[in-house]
Amino acid sequence: MYKFEKSFYSKTSMYSFVVVLILFFSMWVSTSKFVHIDMALLGYAISSAIFAIGLTIRMSFWLYRKATNRVATRSVGNLFNKERMQRNAKAIFKTLVDNIVLQKFIFHRGLYRGIQHLMISWGCIISFAITFGLTFGWMRFDLIDPETYQIVVFNVPTMKMAAHGFFAELVYNGLNYGAIMVLIGVSMALYRRITNYDVKVTQRFEFDILPLLILMAVTVTGLILTIMYTFLDGWMHHYMSLVHQVTVIIMLVYFPFGKLFHVPIRPLATAVPMSYQEVVKVDTKTCKGCGQPYSNDDQIADVQAILKSQGMDLQMADGSYLSDYCTGCRRRMRAMKQMNLEAPKGNPYGPINTNNGIHLSGFSKKRSEEFYGLDQELKEDTKNEPVSR
Repeated sequence: MYKFEKSFYSKTSMYSFVVVLILFFSMWVSTSKFVHIDMALLGYAISSAIFAIGLTIRMSFWLYRKATNRVATRSVGNLFNKERMQRNAKAIFKTLVDNIVLQKFIFHRGLYRGIQHLMISWGCIISFAITFGLTFGWMRFDLIDPETYQIVVFNVPTMKMAAHGFFAELVYNGLNYGAIMVLIGVSMALYRRITNYDVKVTQRFEFDILPLLILMAVTVTGLILTIMYTFLDGWMHHYMSLVHQVTVIIMLVYFPFGKLFHVPIRPLATAVPMSYQEVVKVDTKTCKGCGQPYSNDDQIADVQAILKSQGMDLQMADGSYLSDYCTGCRRRMRAMKQMNLEAPKGNPYGPINTNNGIHLSGFSKKRSEEFYGLDQELKEDTKNEPVSR
């Protein structure tokens, strides 16, 4: 492996070569040694290979970052931990449904933004899945008889469908449905960014507007192709197909290095709750100051390791670290330090009486049992108990 790595200028270039090799090997297998390759999609195949190289480069640099690498290492380690298998499966499934399928995280910011993001996200997922599947020959349609098609996936015959049936129409127009979803979402996003003053103040054209315009160009040219073929008997279809191909190539080349890069990154976020979930009295970190649980053991250990690798360990005089204390205690420590006072004895959540007589209220409160759902479990346990009279 070391000799193979030395054949390249860097690990990133080696990873890019391996990814492209795997990509074309899968294409070789799925098309029966390139027998069933669609030459009309050759331009898309080449641009998709360039897209794969760019995505590999960007992903490699993203994983080389100290924080990302630490979290990724933790997630892989916890994923294969036998003691956490049930917890991991539950956390991954819940996060996958909430954040990827339903995208609740964006709906919390408003219904309009939620619908807008859901349309763009699922429209892109549908379009990319169909485009890459057809481009690399992973999926194709073989004609069994004049009225029947068979869907072949990775050169394995699967289900048959009527050539003019309802399901066939859904399959044929899958790209159009995805394009319409993207068009609706992009239009909503552009309208919001043009009319909302708060958004206009913070946005940048090259980061916020340009990706929307690129998606709009791909979507509109793709839908025009369908209109020309269906309603205009193919008029100017060849020329518009070249225009659409150019817009797709621009998007694929831009994709790994712009805002659209968060699309393949977002599913990886399902591993974060798996790594930093808390079970009371099992893997909860207790505050060194007040003794109350405030975070997860793994999360605090990762925070300390990341800060130390960047030369910001924030170690205290007694050998502990600032991250060993909860947020409330950290605020108290900062305030006490600024006023040159020692920590008061007694209740750590009580008010502070300063030397000049100014009364400061408490800085935090204890993490209640509601955080772990213990109060709800207690209510359910006692709900069916007989009441003594």
